[in-house]
Amino acid sequence: MKAIDFSYFIERYNAGEMSEVEKEWFQKELGGNVKLRDEVNLRKKSDEVLRNQNIISLRNKLSEIEKQRAEKTPVSNTKKQGYYNYAAVFAGLVLIGSFTMFSGNNLSNEEILSRFYKPYEPQTVQRSGLAVSNSDFKDALEYYNIKDFQNAALLFNKVIDSDPKNMQSVLLDGISNFEIKKYPEAERSLGNVIDDNNNLYIDQAQWYLALCYLNTDENKKAISLLGIIQREEGIYTKDAKKILRRLK
Repeated sequence: MKAIDFSYFIERYNAGEMSEVEKEWFQKELGGNVKLRDEVNLRKKSDEVLRNQNIISLRNKLSEIEKQRAEKTPVSNTKKQGYYNYAAVFAGLVLIGSFTMFSGNNLSNEEILSRFYKPYEPQTVQRSGLAVSNSDFKDALEYYNIKDFQNAALLFNKVIDSDPKNMQSVLLDGISNFEIKKYPEAERSLGNVIDDNNNLYIDQAQWYLALCYLNTDENKKAISLLGIIQREEGIYTKDAKKILRRLK
């Protein structure tokens, strides 16, 4: 098995976004890897510095606006000076707020994906309580959980060859292909889950297929599918509404 790139996991660990299973695995890795521990601590400190810099930057912008206003106002008129100072701060807040609002409503497909896409976390065999005897499925799930989507897709495909109605494998095959940028294969697998129409994974398949359409700039298909997700009031409804507001 190829070496693991820990960058993705470090970000999720520091952000508190890991599942319990993923967190347990990562902490075991930390226990035996000094370089990994140092990298985690360094990233954490860097994130704190960046947050502080953002706050300082905002304060500096407001201060500069207030300074510019003050230079244009006669010193003797203290009442107007106080008014202009207040107005400057308010204007600065409005300016920054407007920038945030408009930048949020004019996102590219790539920006939408970076904001809304999260890898699907399947139930492990132990968590689901299923007695799975298919060793290919177990191995595929293991590859998937450590983000080796290339090997995961190969093994999920093997499972599907022997059991075409295994919709969990079809879904995970689609998402794995999405991760390795094999979009036609991803669209086909995710579409098969939806067309089956008799499984527990239709909501997930619709969501990831819509994101797949966005990634291939098939916006009309994406909007149509996101509209269905929005109307069905499922687990992805809120995110679908947010994306639609940014696409229309």
